[in-house]
Amino acid sequence: MATFRDSALKDAGEESVSATQSSDAQGRSIGAIISETRNLSAEQVERILTHQRSHGVRFGEAAVALGYASTDDVLFALAQQFHYPYAAEEQRKASPELVTLNQPFSVQAEAFRATRSQIIMRVWSEPDARRALAVISPEPGDGKTFFAANLAVALAQLGGRTLLVDADMRGPRQHEVFNIENNAGLSGILSGRAESNVIQQISGVPSLFVMPVGPKPPNPVELVERPAFGLLLRELCSKFDHVVVDTPAGTYGADASVIAARCGAALLVARRDSSRVSLLQELVLSLSSGPVRLAGVVMNEY
Repeated sequence: MATFRDSALKDAGEESVSATQSSDAQGRSIGAIISETRNLSAEQVERILTHQRSHGVRFGEAAVALGYASTDDVLFALAQQFHYPYAAEEQRKASPELVTLNQPFSVQAEAFRATRSQIIMRVWSEPDARRALAVISPEPGDGKTFFAANLAVALAQLGGRTLLVDADMRGPRQHEVFNIENNAGLSGILSGRAESNVIQQISGVPSLFVMPVGPKPPNPVELVERPAFGLLLRELCSKFDHVVVDTPAGTYGADASVIAARCGAALLVARRDSSRVSLLQELVLSLSSGPVRLAGVVMNEY
């Protein structure tokens, strides 16, 4: 990570001495973005430019050297220039579990990108494939919600419209992960109530949307077994490029298997040195008896 940050400082600034001149076809220069983000005055910008000229460095390096910007500011500007979602400092504090958004150049984020590539090939490679992906795990604490959230961010970073549905109506957490409202959501739709604002766009990631659970219902498995859930997923898959569905842990009952069958594809998440092999085998067996494409098993180490 340190190596990348050092290189980012060297590569992020513009070639010219102007902080407001566009450096490439992507749009505004790094200097212009940093100046706007940090609300730099004309005098401060001129000091940075003087330092840049006299030391032969780029704008980002000069701004950091003078204390007018941080390394994170440079990375944020770089991400903005290349249209790559990267969380601002306030959002990183509000949603610390979103490593693919908060630390897009980390080892963890790279692992999610590698998994994303495999899943796209296995689940969404067919032109007419209209499947949702259920993320399931045997037990609570396996990291399923963490994984589903970061996978959704990684998919959205490709630019395709991505929807994360929180179908864990026994212990919903996606609204906490993304710091969004949970007044209305999936449970209300499946109960036949007229709901508004059930799908919320995530700030800073234009292609990412989340449907929270809403109020926890007393009959979660019955709700996902109703035809309405399957119809809803079909409609969502027609409107979004990727639909990822968080589910309850397998030990809570049949919810996860039922949701996976409605989605058409599933990814199994297990925790290293924690998940029991017998429970993993039971979950795989329950999936193999239904119309589910098992995309694979991920061993969570975080």
